[in-house]
Amino acid sequence: MLVVSAILLAGYAYIAARLTSTAPLRVALAAPFVMVWVLPVVYWFGDRDRRGRVHEWVQALSFLCMGWLSFLLVLTVGRDVLLLATAALPPLAAGHTRLDEAGAAWVPVAALAAVCVGALAALRGPYVRRVDIPVEGLAPDLDGLRIVQISDLHVGPTMRLAYVQRVVDMTKELAPDLIALTGDIVDGPVPRLAPHVAPLEALASGDRAFFVLGNHDYYSGAAPWTAHFEAMGFRVLRNAHVTIARGAARLLIGGVIDFAARMSDPNARPRPDLATDGNARPAFRLLLAHNPKIAPLAEQAGFDLQLSGHTHAGQFFPWTFVIHLVHGPHAAGLSRRGRLWVYVSAGTGTWGPPVRLGTRPELTLLRLVAANGPRHR
Repeated sequence: MLVVSAILLAGYAYIAARLTSTAPLRVALAAPFVMVWVLPVVYWFGDRDRRGRVHEWVQALSFLCMGWLSFLLVLTVGRDVLLLATAALPPLAAGHTRLDEAGAAWVPVAALAAVCVGALAALRGPYVRRVDIPVEGLAPDLDGLRIVQISDLHVGPTMRLAYVQRVVDMTKELAPDLIALTGDIVDGPVPRLAPHVAPLEALASGDRAFFVLGNHDYYSGAAPWTAHFEAMGFRVLRNAHVTIARGAARLLIGGVIDFAARMSDPNARPRPDLATDGNARPAFRLLLAHNPKIAPLAEQAGFDLQLSGHTHAGQFFPWTFVIHLVHGPHAAGLSRRGRLWVYVSAGTGTWGPPVRLGTRPELTLLRLVAANGPRHR
C-alpha cells in the first residue's frame, strides 16, 4: 500500500506541475488518482467479496481512471520532450510557444480520446485469431486437430455475462476438438461471478475442455473456483495430465499450477515434469501453463506445444512495448524454444481498464498441421 501510494503521489505531483496552474484544477486532477488508490486499498487488500451494483460501478470507474491516467502520463512526458526539442531549434519557436500555451489543455482531451477508442476496441471483441502449428512427424490422426484457447477473460467488474456469452457462441462456431482455458478467467469470488461464467458450461461437454488456474484465479479463491469449474464439467489440471486417443494416436494434455499458488503453499510451484507421463511417448504433448515463463521447464519435460496467456500482449500503449522487456522472447504470439512451440494469447478479455490500443482481445483457434503446412492463416 505504501508503494502504490508513493507511485500515485509522484505521478500526481508531476502531472499537476506540468498541466495545471490553479487550485481548482489540481483538486479536480486529484480525483482520478484517489479512485485508482481505492482499488488496492479497499478491494484488493481489503474484502474482495464486496457485492452490489455500487461496488461494481466504483471498481469499473477506478479501472477507467487507471487507463486515463496511464495515457495522461505518457502524453505529458511526450509533450515535455517536444518542448525540450523545439526550444533548442529556433525555426520551431512558433510551435514551441503554441505547445507551451495550449498543449496542456489538449493533453487530458487526447488521453480521454485514447481511452474511448481503446474501450471500443476492447468491448467489441473478441476477434478470432487462427494459428497453424507446424509439427514434424505429426501423426496423421492428429493432422488438423483444432484447439480453441480462451485465456485471461477476467470476468469481473468490466467483463460481464454478455461478453462471456459472445465468447461461448464464437467458440461453438469454430467447432474445436479441444478447448483450453489457460487461466485468469475470473476476478472475484464464486458467489458473485458464478452467474456470469455460467455460459462456459456449454463448452464442457464431451470431455474436451481443460482448465488451468492463473494468478487472478488464485487471488479470487483457487479452491472454490476449482470445485466450481469441475462441477461445470471442466478438467482442472494441477501439475497433472490426461491422455486421450484420436484414432491410432495418443495426445497428452498436461497442465500446471501458477506461481501464485505459493500464496497458500510456500512449497507449491509449477511442475511440467509432473504433468507428463515419464518415459511413455505419445504422439503429441500439449502443456497448458498460464505464465509463459514456464517454457524452459516445459522444454525440459519434453512438451511439443505450450499454450499460455498472462501478458495480454501489453493490452495498450506503452505496455505493449514494456511487456517484451519483461516476458521476451515469449511475450505474445507464436515463438519457439528448441523443439517446443510456445503460443501466448493476447487475452480473450481485458484486465483493469477495459481498453485495447495496439492489441486486440483474441479467441484463438490453433490447428496442428504437418511441418510443411502453412504457419498462419
